[in-house]
Amino acid sequence: MCRLAAITSEKYFSPMENITALETMKEGHDGSGMGLILKNLGGEFKDLKEYPVLSGISSNTGIDTINDHMDSAGFKLKHSWSPKIRPVKGIERHDNYFARVYDYPDKYKGRSFEEKEQLLLKTRVELRKTGEREGSVTVFSFYPDVLTLKEVGDPLQLGEFFSLDKSDLKAKIIFAQGRQNTNYAINLYACHPFFIQGYGAMVNGENTAFIPIKEYLMGRGLPGYIGYNSDSEVFAHILHYSCRHLKYPLTYYKDIITPLKASEIETRKDSQAARLLKMSLRPLCIDGPNCVMGFTPDGTTFMAQDAKKLRPGVVGGVKGKFALMSEECGLDSAVAKRDKSKDIFPMKYDMVIIEPEAREVKVWNQLQGWTATTS
Repeated sequence: MCRLAAITSEKYFSPMENITALETMKEGHDGSGMGLILKNLGGEFKDLKEYPVLSGISSNTGIDTINDHMDSAGFKLKHSWSPKIRPVKGIERHDNYFARVYDYPDKYKGRSFEEKEQLLLKTRVELRKTGEREGSVTVFSFYPDVLTLKEVGDPLQLGEFFSLDKSDLKAKIIFAQGRQNTNYAINLYACHPFFIQGYGAMVNGENTAFIPIKEYLMGRGLPGYIGYNSDSEVFAHILHYSCRHLKYPLTYYKDIITPLKASEIETRKDSQAARLLKMSLRPLCIDGPNCVMGFTPDGTTFMAQDAKKLRPGVVGGVKGKFALMSEECGLDSAVAKRDKSKDIFPMKYDMVIIEPEAREVKVWNQLQGWTATTS
């Protein structure tokens, strides 16, 4: 099993908080990779929120590939960040780790944000394909106010390797995964969290329905549904497809990935909608066990379990700071001073949803609707 550590806060905090939480859950990951996604950035990125951030890894020649591609597309580099590397035994260093902030091409500056989003996705996919072909560039995300950092190794050692304990890199939402390699070769594109156009997700579990889900998504004709180096990447794409493309409310994501039985659907006030979701999007039903954590463009975060409920997950905290963790010890690390009696352990019908800025936590149950609120 992997281990997951997500924190959402009204104040900026360091990714070392997530990494320290992963360290307390160390028996659940094997050092085969760590992924970080930071959203709502602080530090030197705080005043650059309207500009897209290109995050990735490259060889020295890959930097030239990036520069040539971005220049030809009309992007202008505004700011560049790289972690200060401290050599750590056992971690093989790549030439360049980068987060580069760009201004949009002149012809896009008056266009809608949706048009800009499509440009960013197109550019990321093009860079990824070029990088894979040349073996020179790995691109994780290209989006405003989002930074992604991934590498193979133990999370705590990687925190030292990237000097995150001494960095001013901060955010209000940070997702981190300590990977346990099970079914696939070690590949940084297989390391969670996964991101597409404002939506992110990471998963602890196995998705044996991966192939039909992948084939369904790839058949939609949407450019971002590529790669699939991990059977968990489809969770981020289902989230994107249901909320952005189909424009369904977030709670319907739970209905899509874990549909109710016919008899259970009849108890719902929106039974007709739930029935149609199950019929029309049946290929997106997962086969767990899985614990899913994710976020949406507005900063809403969530946790959901599948029907088998064989992967741990807990949510807790205080107003202004909540954590979503694989285990209680991770939650104790992230938010020690909290009322533990209010910790939430979502079961198979539950979806825990935390509002932006960690204002409020709600629990949505597929059978009962909204069942609990914590402010």
